[in-house]
Amino acid sequence: MLMRGSQIVMECLLEQGVDTVFGYPGGTILNIYDEFELHGYGEKIRHYLTSHEQGASHAADGYARSTGRVGVCFATSGPGATNLVTGIATAYYDSSPVVFITCNVSENLIGKDSFQEVDITGITMPITKCNFLVKDVNELADVIREAFAIARSGRPGPVLVDIAKNVTAIEGEYEYLPVAEHPNHGRLATLLRRSNRDLKNPEPDQGDIDKLLELIAQSQRPMVLVGGGVIRSKGAVPQFRKFIETLDAPVGSTIMGGGACPGNHPLFTGMVGMHGSHASNMATAECDLLIAIGCRFSDRVATHPSTFAQNAKIVHIDIDRAEIDKNVQTYHHIIGDAHRVLELLNEKLPQHDYTAWKAQVFARKELPLKKDGILHAHEILETISDLTGGDAIIATDVGQHQMWSCQYYHFSRPGQLLTSGGFGTMGFGLGAAMGAKVGNPDKVVVHCTGDGCFRMNCHELATVEHYNIPVITVIFDNHTLGMVRQWQNLIYNKRFSQTTLDRGPDFVKLAEAYGLKGFRAKTQAEFEAAFRQALEAGCGCVIDCAIDIDAMVHPMVNGGTPVTDFLLH
Repeated sequence: MLMRGSQIVMECLLEQGVDTVFGYPGGTILNIYDEFELHGYGEKIRHYLTSHEQGASHAADGYARSTGRVGVCFATSGPGATNLVTGIATAYYDSSPVVFITCNVSENLIGKDSFQEVDITGITMPITKCNFLVKDVNELADVIREAFAIARSGRPGPVLVDIAKNVTAIEGEYEYLPVAEHPNHGRLATLLRRSNRDLKNPEPDQGDIDKLLELIAQSQRPMVLVGGGVIRSKGAVPQFRKFIETLDAPVGSTIMGGGACPGNHPLFTGMVGMHGSHASNMATAECDLLIAIGCRFSDRVATHPSTFAQNAKIVHIDIDRAEIDKNVQTYHHIIGDAHRVLELLNEKLPQHDYTAWKAQVFARKELPLKKDGILHAHEILETISDLTGGDAIIATDVGQHQMWSCQYYHFSRPGQLLTSGGFGTMGFGLGAAMGAKVGNPDKVVVHCTGDGCFRMNCHELATVEHYNIPVITVIFDNHTLGMVRQWQNLIYNKRFSQTTLDRGPDFVKLAEAYGLKGFRAKTQAEFEAAFRQALEAGCGCVIDCAIDIDAMVHPMVNGGTPVTDFLLH
């Protein structure tokens, strides 16, 4: 049947099962926004108007990470579209499936430096799996279908669809098409072939599986390193836990692998890398076989690539062939989806027992944590865990509070930790927390942030209040850019250039100005009382926690040095 392009967009979202969109309107996308009222799509698809397009991008990302579904974000052309760029890059580096739909100026104005015109497909080409500029209304439906298919397939990631405004205003043919039939649909199948997209996961080579089993049989000191690929792979976590318990080897994690192995699991050694635990980092140096699953060996993990796990045969399992030998040279690799590779390994892997090796690894205990009346980061996170039964979703920004959250909150499932691991985006947390709460209304969602990060997107408190999204924001307030100050303390001879935040706002009054509840805490007892009230409040809350300006994340390895050379322990 004939439909306006704007209505085709909405119908395609319904085909995909979309019930939530985050966005911000503007001139070129008004035809699409008009559909919420004109044809009643607002009753089928909830739209959340954020304070800024970046907040919408992070909300769609947090929704995707916490639910396993594709997130959706709308924005207009020009500055509206460019305000999404940080959020798109954040999703790209962490392999989060989000479809960004923007509208550009009309086709006859493209390339003429028109008002609010920008080449957003050119800008985002390096930070999307794929992007499109739609100039033909008859291709619109299949392009949107392809965008969703690409976003969720293989290694997930963001896709951008930019639509010329005139395409949203004219009529084109639309026919409802169930998602199951999309790969075989005529025009869509042609688009998939034209863009050379294979949406099926590569089947692992059985010979590669058997070789890894042989390496395990020969190993005396194996170790497993888990990354975000296990989190992103549907159904991989149960297979992963079966694998590590059958292998009986120590398990370290990247920041993105948080939740694949429960933080309190007897095999878990903690994070690996710059802020990795003593046990994890030393084990990577002493193991004779390192099995890395779904990780990139970034510079925060393999801080000195040539010496990383230098005594081990490194085996890399990843769905993306481009990651193999990119940062660390491997001895063997397996290309495939983590779930399928682990499933094949579990079919043949016999039970192992590495009692002596585990005793060697776990003998390296961390130093006792302080409890001296001053509020410490670990007390904040332990209290959150205790009062939520360890079941809360934690969304972080970037910096010290992020590392503390990973160290002291024992994540137990995929989608429980939402953090910008690859791009390191300050301001990510509040938007991500909003998206997570919208997608998981029955879960407690806590936004852990620093006072520097919170300033960047605190205006999204208006969104929290308007839609009554009961996110609890916990500020680790040390009146400084904490992680940068830590580097200045340890590496730059205490030259604290431009990191001290001796200025407003008063975060409690800020929360109240937005119609939310604010609390202060200077001791563990005060924080516990404030957090209990926040849990019972049923609305968005902000808790300003005063911590020491020179509190540091322990341990720490300097960038560019081996992970066993601790600068701070």
